[in-house]
Amino acid sequence: MTPSLEIQIQTLPNTPGVYQYFDKNDVIIYVGKAKNLKKRVSSYFTKKHDSGKTRVLVKNIANIKHIVVNTETDALLLENNLIKKYKPRYNVLLKDDKTYPWLCIKNERFPRVFLTRRVIKDGSEYFGPYTSVRTVRTLLDLIKELYPLRTCKYDLSAQKINEGKYKICLEHHLGNCNGPCEGLETEAHYNNSIKEIKNIIKGNFKESLDRFKKMMFAFSENMEFEKAQKIKEKLDRLNNYQAKSTIVNPSINNVDVFSIISDETHGYANFLKISNGSIIQSHTTEIKKKLDETDQELLALFIVEIRQRFNSQSPEIYVPFKVNLGDDVKVTIPKLGDKKRIVELSERNAKYYRQEQFKQIKIVDPDRHVKRIMAQMKKDLRLSAEPRHIECFDNSNIQGTNPVAACVVFKDAKPSKKDYRHFNIKTVVGPDDFGSMEEVVYRRYKRLLAEDQPLPQLIIVDGGKGQLSSGLKALERLGLRGKIAIIGIAKRLEEIYYPGDPVPLYLDKKSETLKITQYLRNEAHRFGITFHRNKRSKSAIQSELEQIPDIGKQTITTLLRKFKSAKRVKEASLKDLKEAIGHSRAVKVYQFYHPDKK
Repeated sequence: MTPSLEIQIQTLPNTPGVYQYFDKNDVIIYVGKAKNLKKRVSSYFTKKHDSGKTRVLVKNIANIKHIVVNTETDALLLENNLIKKYKPRYNVLLKDDKTYPWLCIKNERFPRVFLTRRVIKDGSEYFGPYTSVRTVRTLLDLIKELYPLRTCKYDLSAQKINEGKYKICLEHHLGNCNGPCEGLETEAHYNNSIKEIKNIIKGNFKESLDRFKKMMFAFSENMEFEKAQKIKEKLDRLNNYQAKSTIVNPSINNVDVFSIISDETHGYANFLKISNGSIIQSHTTEIKKKLDETDQELLALFIVEIRQRFNSQSPEIYVPFKVNLGDDVKVTIPKLGDKKRIVELSERNAKYYRQEQFKQIKIVDPDRHVKRIMAQMKKDLRLSAEPRHIECFDNSNIQGTNPVAACVVFKDAKPSKKDYRHFNIKTVVGPDDFGSMEEVVYRRYKRLLAEDQPLPQLIIVDGGKGQLSSGLKALERLGLRGKIAIIGIAKRLEEIYYPGDPVPLYLDKKSETLKITQYLRNEAHRFGITFHRNKRSKSAIQSELEQIPDIGKQTITTLLRKFKSAKRVKEASLKDLKEAIGHSRAVKVYQFYHPDKK
């Protein structure tokens, strides 16, 4: 396996989808589906294959592409569509013209309902496709049980019925048809049944299921257990009935779908081609920004380029937002339904492509990835140097009790947990966040200076202008003002404050700089609050034991080592206490908790 393929496999998502293998001439040689793309594709290269065909296939793979979908059923249907279009060399099972089954309600007077594998645009309604013929047949059986429908192909026009051209057949005598051919059923009554059938097919079959259950119980009470069992089997199958896929929808025809996900430097655009209600093509690419272009500008350029490259003549385009493409093509921004879901699927593919590009950069050139982030942070935060070493401070206290602070350290945009530090507030009394921040910043850098340790390029304090001002005072006392950049981040609107500047900076919500800054702040808060809780819990335990007369700190420590908590000390027997701390002190502890047992 080549290094390029290895990287592609490592960065595949763990989601359902369809993978496509290409040879060295960029010709598609195999299409497959997967519940988990990464596991399935990896298995081709890690397992020993018994099949000679599979070994030859793996040997010829030069490139891998994939399309992410929502479910395994969607993957199965999309795989079928792509195999039909490209007829890959190693796909033999699905190369024939067999397609997935649909349920058709024919466009005619007294419509028939039947299974078909061909979608004909004659005004008929098609539901599906289904991955199982058995499911369609179960639905048809259910429909026929509930609604007597005709199965003949006669032209039941009003004129021919009035002329008595047709006679009722065996189906009517068996109770499977009400005989519309002889005018024994009105068109209105029949169409009402068709309306209810459509609800069943769409999944709204609660009323029908209730009716089926009543039939089942009725058969059971009449000792007709075989009939009851058949009804039960149909109910079980219907419970496994799957709604139609977003991958294929016969009402969506000859459409191009485009979407884009972007960050500060690049856009990641996806294209899906829909033909005859099926996705037959997908393409995702990276677009480098030159002049800080908007998503609308990038997507418009991508649409023009892709439609020229693939010679697309689709008269309609689906996009997530308004794009100006002139009057030659219809631009639709779907708001709901299958059209909206297809645009969301396109966006999802663009998002995964972006994530994979980042993962590949990390694997191939980790330092390049770090340099890119550092350069971006330097630019966004208006720093004089890349912030390779960042430290963030946060205070924790509840109404001034057990005040503590935390300092977390990030190196090359990653947590360096061995450098994290806790602080007990020593000089500040009461709930004074500003005083506490000044104390911990001063103590932290006084120690680093004394031990000749490297100083950070950036300090972040959790809070607004007040906390920032306190941190700045501490740096000034140490002679470090101006030598280390310091900023404050306020929680409510994520404002970034700078010394001497009353107007905060607001970073783009998509910015990696903001995400890393938030990560630092949240990590400092988590680290500090954990320490604070532990200290508060320990303090509460010790304060209860300290109330026992004539019991010192050493005895309390011995009790906690032995019994682990004040609750267990309270529940301990006099004998156990004597073994731990001796007779006289054990009696005092026991009598404190059990004054009625003197």
